[in-house]
Amino acid sequence: MREMILKAVANPPKILWGPFLPTLLNVGIQFPIMFMFIGLGDINPLVFVFSIVIVHVGVVLAGAKEPHLSSMIQAFGQTRKVTTNLYAVKGSKFEP
Repeated sequence: MREMILKAVANPPKILWGPFLPTLLNVGIQFPIMFMFIGLGDINPLVFVFSIVIVHVGVVLAGAKEPHLSSMIQAFGQTRKVTTNLYAVKGSKFEP
């Protein structure tokens, strides 16, 4: 049981050697843009294929430097919530 937990922490999930979340963001942003440009402007899709590959190589390099990049992005999203102050004070204070 303990080995499974250590393995999950030590080896975060990857897609094609890149961290899970940045790779999905790359594909999720560039594919719709590619299809819109193909449909609206008759653009050659090879331009976007090269773009997807170049950005994916960058994601793989960033993931090699920091393997827990997906977890860092998720943690940043959870900590960027705007809080409301319970007491009237000048400036922003963190009060849940």
